[in-house]
Amino acid sequence: MEVQALSPEVIQDTDPIPPAPSDTGSSSDTIPASEIDRTFKPSCIDLISASLTSTILHVSDEFFAPASNLLQPHAPIRRPGVFVPTGAWYDGWETRRHNPLPYDWAVVKLGVASGRVRGVEIDTAFFDGNHAAGVVVQGCFEVGEAADARVMKDDYKGWREILGWRPCGPSRRQAWKVNDEEREITHVRLCMFPDGGIARFRLYGVVVPVFPSSSSSSSISSPEMELSAATMGGLVLAASDEGFGSSASNLLLPGRGVDMGGGWETKRSREKGHEDWVVVKLGARGKLRRLVVDTAFYRGNFPRAMRVHGIEVSGEEEAPTTAEDGRWQEVVGEKELRPDREHEYEGEALRDVQGVAYTHLKLTIVPDGGVKRFRVFGTRA
Repeated sequence: MEVQALSPEVIQDTDPIPPAPSDTGSSSDTIPASEIDRTFKPSCIDLISASLTSTILHVSDEFFAPASNLLQPHAPIRRPGVFVPTGAWYDGWETRRHNPLPYDWAVVKLGVASGRVRGVEIDTAFFDGNHAAGVVVQGCFEVGEAADARVMKDDYKGWREILGWRPCGPSRRQAWKVNDEEREITHVRLCMFPDGGIARFRLYGVVVPVFPSSSSSSSISSPEMELSAATMGGLVLAASDEGFGSSASNLLLPGRGVDMGGGWETKRSREKGHEDWVVVKLGARGKLRRLVVDTAFYRGNFPRAMRVHGIEVSGEEEAPTTAEDGRWQEVVGEKELRPDREHEYEGEALRDVQGVAYTHLKLTIVPDGGVKRFRVFGTRA
């Protein structure tokens, strides 16, 4: 990551200045804080979440608190009375006072190949009196060799507005819908007027994946890919329960995590015969080769067993969002799970999958507990 201060003259000469703060934009697209998750999370992911290995490439300043905090998936926290060498500790991005430039900025590389934006969230939690006055969000599509280096240049001309000027306000969570669903971006720039602090920046949208190239030779099978991965467009449509602050969407993230956080965990069940479940839409219609159910770090709270069902939804058919949908077909019968382990199922463990294509899978856990990752590998059909 690079930090560089520029003179106002350089900014004026090389950068498309966002609209002036006097234009507060339309309030009709504003989403109440209580409706943000309900509006975006059923059909979108956060394209710049740190969980997807998104990266802060370039910032104008981060004297008080690093811009990397903007991308953290968990909600901001407060630590009153805690001080660091630069001042009070804040869980967010905070720049110096008295910015001589029109605004501070942070350039972020998306954690996916590219995406289409449907919404923007700005959270100034616990920044009160030192919060940003307003923001503008810009995006660009830049791929190929040295793409990151190009967007980091101060004279880069490829930025296009995603969200016009919006006021921030002190210690509040707010979001806006974006009518830019057809344009793909690879990088985003948050412009903060004129300086101050923002706790979280989220960019809700849909993934536009880059699929592995198929071989031109018929004798070579299609390349295997992780059909369920969030980075390839995989999406959780519904889940029976999300306890202890966990999210079922975590099942589709890269890696195995570093602790018990960042997985999917359900509440303890007290009813006989209870089961929990999650429905996953694959990033591409595909034929299955192997499945992985990972209970990493879940040692005393892993499920006793699991099952997997699949379905192909085509055309105008309604996608399954319940466990009871009669179209589900068994892919893996009930299998015992063990703590803190990757469980892989392939070959004869997969039931009647040869020549069958799937678009959705359902993971059922018996009776409850925690799973870190659910991975579905196969080829595009």
